[in-house]
Parts: sequence; C-alpha cells; structure tokens
Amino acid sequence: MSEQGDGYKEPKIVINRVYTRKGDAGQTRLVGGQEVGKDDLRIEAYGTVDELNAVIGMARATLIEIIETGAAAELGKLAQMLLRVQHELFNAGSILATLPQDVRPEQSRVTDRDVKALEQDIDSMNADLEPLRSFVLPGGSRAEAELHLARTVCRRAERCVVRLAGQTEGVGDSLSYLNRLSDALFVWSRWVNAKSGAREVLWDPNAASSGK
Repeated sequence: MSEQGDGYKEPKIVINRVYTRKGDAGQTRLVGGQEVGKDDLRIEAYGTVDELNAVIGMARATLIEIIETGAAAELGKLAQMLLRVQHELFNAGSILATLPQDVRPEQSRVTDRDVKALEQDIDSMNADLEPLRSFVLPGGSRAEAELHLARTVCRRAERCVVRLAGQTEGVGDSLSYLNRLSDALFVWSRWVNAKSGAREVLWDPNAASSGK
C-alpha cells in the first residue's frame, strides 16, 4: 500500500503509437522526465525486471496449457501466484524507473508485505516437497525449466539492483523482493514437477565425461 494507505495511483497512460523515434539516439526518459542513456544502470535494472516479467509470463502460459488439458488442475494455484508476481514486478519497475526525489507516496512499488507474501508461499509449497539430496538440473519438465530460467533472470535482476543501490538511494524493498522471489521460483519449479508427476533430475558429478 502507499504511505497514505489509500492504495496506489492508477496508471494514466494511453498507448496508441508503438514507435516515437525519440530513442533513436540511445536516450530514454525516466518517470520524472530526466533524459538518460539507455545503457544507464537504472535502465538496465528495470529492463532486467521487465525481462523477468516476460519469462514468468511464459511459465504461467505453460501452466495454463497444462491445466486446460485436464491434467494437474492444482497447478492453477501457482498460475495465480505468478500473475500476482507479474503485477508486483511492474510495481518494482515503477520505483526503479524513478529518481529518489521524484517518488510520490501513492506511486506503486513492492513493499515488505509483498516480501512476506512470498515467504508464506515458499513455506507452504516447500512443505509438500521431499528434502533435496543434490542440486537440481533444469529440464524435468518444460514448466520447471521455464521457472528455473525465470530464477536465473531474477538473480541477474538482483545483481543489477545491488549495483544500483550502491550508487543511489531509492530502490526501496526491490532488492529484498527479488532475493525472495528467486527462492520462490526455485521452490515453485520443484513443486510443479511434484504435482505434475515429472521426474526431478539431480546433479551427479560423476555423470560427466570425466566422472567415474
């Protein structure tokens, strides 16, 4: 919620043109109107969060396809969680695209409440899983592999925000949120396999060519 407790300000945008040619010189604008290079660390941070959102959307679409076949209907619970996360990632991007002095109380953001919700999701789903005896290799199922892909993009987004936080204030709870989300994506990838009956592939160092 906003600092005022009245919810976030609804977006007031109209997108009726896809291209404007304004970015052809390698510049873009932040929420406050400041012009910066497209290689600016702040742009990289919220751009990577945007990439993460797209990968999570791909995983959610895969879950919906599985559910529509009539198999593993329980996956609908995770599909709803992923949709919530996509909204939260846009909220995170809103703050990351804004200089600290331009942030407004009603502006959307991720908060400690979002972090705690992820922790509850992790604990709830991890309770359904067997303890791990090795590291997991992505690829037990398509949905699992896509969630692992999302996890690695999430870690990259986190690294970007760590660098940004080292240069400026104003990242808010985005760093904690991304850290917790990567953990959630790991648990969710295991949970998908468990609920869909897919085999979990564990790392075996001796399966390498140089192994025994």
